[in-house]
Amino acid sequence: MAAQGLSYGPLGKHCAHLCVDMQRLFAEPSEWATPWITRVLPRIVSLVERKADRTIFTRFIPAARAGQGAGTWKRYYERWASMTMEAIGPEMVELLPPLPAFCPPAKVIDKHVYSPWPEGRLQTELANRGIDTLVITGGETDVCVLATVLGAIDIGYRVILVTDALCSSSDATHDALMTVYHQRFAQQVETVEMEVVLSAWD
Repeated sequence: MAAQGLSYGPLGKHCAHLCVDMQRLFAEPSEWATPWITRVLPRIVSLVERKADRTIFTRFIPAARAGQGAGTWKRYYERWASMTMEAIGPEMVELLPPLPAFCPPAKVIDKHVYSPWPEGRLQTELANRGIDTLVITGGETDVCVLATVLGAIDIGYRVILVTDALCSSSDATHDALMTVYHQRFAQQVETVEMEVVLSAWD
């Protein structure tokens, strides 16, 4: 019998919580500030408190300095020179408080592009744990979360998107992406609120 709000049944021991890029550089005054991030943080904390041993945080690590990176990433970091590691300092890539307090048992995996999949560490970690289902939270809905979801779909994971635990710096593209997730990926992506996840994950 399917859990209420979940199309394909309850969540169990083969499920992990993947929290995307809940970092200081997206919360504090900067060119990448995401105003909603503090609004969704308490909901994310409520899940991490229950499932810290099942939580993996990704962190986006910018280039060291302006102009670094392969291909178009070089142009990207010329445009965003103010957000390189040289400019912001290492403390800004840290997770937002109180999330670091859950590590360990929660795990942190760093990445240098939007998607956590190309560098291979995340998939190796999930495979070692026998994970087949991902509960995804974090930001941004229309950038790094999008890249995370599409990669997870291609690999074959069941994806649970927690709609009230996602954030973006753009209301319009957040709403557009939620429509896409609902209408175009219904076989692979389920969209539910945090209350449903908390009640459906034993």
